[in-house]
Amino acid sequence: MNLKLASCTLALLAVANTAFSQHWTPQRNVEVVVGYAPGGGVDRTARALERILTTNKLLNTSVGVVNKPGGNTTIAYNYLSQRPADGHSVMVFGPTLFTTHITGASPLTFTDFTPVATLFSEYHVYVVSARTPVKSGRDLVQRLKKDVKQVTVGVSAIGSPGHLSTGLLNRAIGGIAKDLKIIAFKGSSEALTNVLGGHIELTPAPASLAAPHVASTQIRAVAVAAPQRLGGPFAAIPTWKEQGVDLVYGPWRGILAPKGLPAAQLTWWEQTLRVVANTTEWKSDMEKIYAVDDFVTGAQLRKDMEKEYAETKAVLVELGLAK
Repeated sequence: MNLKLASCTLALLAVANTAFSQHWTPQRNVEVVVGYAPGGGVDRTARALERILTTNKLLNTSVGVVNKPGGNTTIAYNYLSQRPADGHSVMVFGPTLFTTHITGASPLTFTDFTPVATLFSEYHVYVVSARTPVKSGRDLVQRLKKDVKQVTVGVSAIGSPGHLSTGLLNRAIGGIAKDLKIIAFKGSSEALTNVLGGHIELTPAPASLAAPHVASTQIRAVAVAAPQRLGGPFAAIPTWKEQGVDLVYGPWRGILAPKGLPAAQLTWWEQTLRVVANTTEWKSDMEKIYAVDDFVTGAQLRKDMEKEYAETKAVLVELGLAK
């Protein structure tokens, strides 16, 4: 372990614990709610948070993950909404909070809760079949401009982040999002498998899922939708911006609390999550999935939520999934 980093982390923990003792702290079991079944990426994020809160003794009570799968996360959001003004329940959330509201699947949106923080983003990597002549992001752009309806795009679900990501790409190059030839699969892994088999031409996938396949002779990464290049197997893959396309997009994860959360409870969670994000354990977990730190709280977080909601609505309307 890097001794300097370890010392800084311990100092943060000491300062945090001193400060927290002067204000609100959890008085009973803390629930970290997940809108999916155990084992997926969101669940792993929740369990990493649970582990770090416990091992670093950042609270004096127990903490556990509560899985509430179903309804494209709407069941979990309903569950959290029934615990107003109570910081003992929080939820790992992401862009589905916007899409389910915009498409009419749920009456709840971010204004019905207290967004606490965004933690990180898992930016999309655009991968194509090796059977296609597309060898770069610029090649893909030219192919989309020439005949977008002939490019088969695999996504995990209609209205999913991958669907939105490709719609945003087509808009960014002057096309119309709904012109995309979309094929929905049961998940990003299945879409990747179909790229490998040459059954579809393109899929935008989370970096952690794409990583094992990048070295394959059957798949080719042509761009990453990150603000800067990713590490590991993606170090040589240019961003969309490097290739002349103004696109930065990828599923982010954050922490959501019930509506009406008292200021003291919100402060405790913001400060605690900041300590978590600075631990070596958390940073190591993020490196393993090629995630990029996007820790934001407070007024900037609310501004970001409003902006992304508007952008998400615009592309969903163009895709014909919302009015």
